[in-house]
Amino acid sequence: MAYYMWIFFNVLLVISTFIYIWMFRTHDSQIITLGQVFAQIAIILFIVNVNMYFIFLVIRRTKVRKLKITLAKMSRYMMKSHIKLAIIGTILIVFHGGIMLVNLGEAAGYMNPKILSGILAILSLGVTLFAGYLRHKKSSGLRRKFHYTTAFIFTIVFLVHLFLPL
Repeated sequence: MAYYMWIFFNVLLVISTFIYIWMFRTHDSQIITLGQVFAQIAIILFIVNVNMYFIFLVIRRTKVRKLKITLAKMSRYMMKSHIKLAIIGTILIVFHGGIMLVNLGEAAGYMNPKILSGILAILSLGVTLFAGYLRHKKSSGLRRKFHYTTAFIFTIVFLVHLFLPL
């Protein structure tokens, strides 16, 4: 039952970010709209990557053998694309950040909470990528915990950034 709630939460998050970005954050500028498209795609990629943790958590905790097997097969496929998705998402976020900083920074003010939270989100993403790099080079329990802790911090910071008004 908890698995269905988690799937529902993920779908709700994607839909709510889509509605928020395209209904409540519309702009006349095509370049800003392009920045929003980059952000929306990156959100989906990062949600897929964050869900890796929850897939492994369910594999460890469930007693249902068929579910474990299904999730293990899915996780093998997903792990092959984990780094690629993170790199693509990061590139999109850097483009998004650059577009928004150049086009909205001066108008909104560089000390605007939305701009500052975006900078904080990119910095926390950088720490997450560094933690992922360390884990990729030599996996250990400490590096695994460091990577998923920084990933959750990044997720929280980017969600705060997303829903802050400009």
